[in-house]
Amino acid sequence: LSGLDPAQPYFQGTPTEVRLDKSDADFVDVIHTDTAPTIPNLGFGMSPAIGHLDFYPNGGVEMPGCDKNPISQIVDLDGIWEGTRDFVACNHLRSYKYYSDSILYPDGFLGYACPSYNLFQSGNCFPCPEEGCPNMGHYADKFKDKVKSDFVKLYLNTGEARDFPLWRYKVTVTLSGKSKVRGYVNVALYGSGGNTKQYQITKGTLRPDDTYTAYIDAEINVGEVTKVKFLWNNNWINPTLPKLGAATITVEAGEN
Repeated sequence: LSGLDPAQPYFQGTPTEVRLDKSDADFVDVIHTDTAPTIPNLGFGMSPAIGHLDFYPNGGVEMPGCDKNPISQIVDLDGIWEGTRDFVACNHLRSYKYYSDSILYPDGFLGYACPSYNLFQSGNCFPCPEEGCPNMGHYADKFKDKVKSDFVKLYLNTGEARDFPLWRYKVTVTLSGKSKVRGYVNVALYGSGGNTKQYQITKGTLRPDDTYTAYIDAEINVGEVTKVKFLWNNNWINPTLPKLGAATITVEAGEN
């Protein structure tokens, strides 16, 4: 059974006979996308973990792309009818959009087991453990025989619009140069599966020999990394033309 943001009003906190529960099937996976309290935040979805695997994309409360203004949401590509409905219950309805996207991406929507979304965001639960990470959505049952604990909370990030899956990478850059400067460092990944856009690794004071780490959620699975593009900029004209390079760049894919 796959629960797509199971309802919170009249169901949350009720006995297991009333609501969705892991005892309802051999394998129950749940996608939580709208877990804010119903009063006063109008959250329609249940927040507690109730299945064998419980996925909380983007933390499970506010989905990217759902904070667009009403007009742009209603006059959406999907048309006025779907746009109006999405505006009223955008977070809640993301669950089925993620699920339908997951059918097309068997390697996408990896969920990282973690105590909280904040810890996941800061990289504490990266990379996947030895047994791998389950895929949120249609292919979650591939993980059925690997579930060890009572409840497993899994976190991941998604895109703002279709296509929704993102692939998580840890990028570590050690700088080289003669003097510290202010600015930002961007990195793009190139690989057998395609190339990413540039992602900001750090900004502020950049010191040669210092190491900077960032977790990026890329819009494609780059596959085997073949090249990394490094760019730094300080946004203003500097007559001394400071030079800064990357002594090393390490890329770690969350999947393996």
